[in-house]
Amino acid sequence: MAHINLLPWRAEIRKQQQKDFVAAILLGLGLTMALMVLVHFDIASRAEYQAERNRYLESEIAVLDKRIKEIEDLEAKKKRLLAKMEVIQQLQASRPEIVHLFDELGRTIPEGVYLSDLIQTDKTITVNGVAQSNARVSAYMRNLESSAWLKSPLLSIIETRIDNRDSKKERQNKFTLQMKQATIEKPEAKPVAKKKGAP
Repeated sequence: MAHINLLPWRAEIRKQQQKDFVAAILLGLGLTMALMVLVHFDIASRAEYQAERNRYLESEIAVLDKRIKEIEDLEAKKKRLLAKMEVIQQLQASRPEIVHLFDELGRTIPEGVYLSDLIQTDKTITVNGVAQSNARVSAYMRNLESSAWLKSPLLSIIETRIDNRDSKKERQNKFTLQMKQATIEKPEAKPVAKKKGAP
């Protein structure tokens, strides 16, 4: 039987297997690189798309912030206008009160009492005056208590002085009196009831 040397054939098969292995590795590396490039481009495109969306949202948020600022400005203007309207309504409602106040001040002063000045702060009225006696001041305070437009009289200062005029001695009682201006609520107008059979 002849001897056959199979070594070169095996060496060639080994070389071919090594070449195939290297080719498979290179192909795998190529496919992996291609896949990584595709994934990179996909991620980059998605990131760009998200960045574009973010820019759009930021621009819309800026528009909304501007509108919110405008609305807040309008709300502030509305509050200022409502406050002005309320002040105007209060002034309109208090117009007759001044007339009643001065009318009541003149009506409640008894004889022998003279007012020198009047100061009003909000609803508090302070008057300075001169009376012929303490009894006149008391009468003035009683008149104020029974008044519908003035209330809570409070005597803070009273001092007696004697003036020598034309060889006559006159006693003068200087006083300072505080009172409150009363607010009388107007009765609400009741709706007129219709008679039966009226259209």
